[in-house]
Amino acid sequence: MIGNVLVGLVALIHVYIVYLEMVLWDTPRGRKAFGLTPEFASASKVLAANQGLYNGFLAAGLIWGLTLGAAGFQIKVFFLLCVAIAGLYGATTVGRKILFIQAVPAVLALVAIWLGR
Repeated sequence: MIGNVLVGLVALIHVYIVYLEMVLWDTPRGRKAFGLTPEFASASKVLAANQGLYNGFLAAGLIWGLTLGAAGFQIKVFFLLCVAIAGLYGATTVGRKILFIQAVPAVLALVAIWLGR
C-alpha cells in the first residue's frame, strides 16, 4: 500500500513537470521553477515541450502499473528505474535539485514496492 502511494506521488510529480514544461515554460511561474530568463524560455519552449512529453510517458507508465495492481509490479519497477536514472542524470548535468525532486522519490518508491511484494 505505501509503495503504491509513493508510486502515485512520483506519477503526480511527473504530471506536474509535464504541465510546467509544456504549458508554463515561458510564463513567470515556469521561468521561476527552472530559473530561466524570459529570452531563454522563449527560445527553448519547443525543446521544453518535447522534454515534457517524455516526462508524460514516465507518468503514464507509472499510472499504468498502478492500474494493474500486483500484476503491474514489473512495470512500476521499470518506470521507477527510468525516473531514477533520469533524475541522476539531471542532477549531474543540470542541478542537484533534480536529485531530490525526481531521483530520491523514485528510489523510495522502488524500495517500498520491493519490500511490500
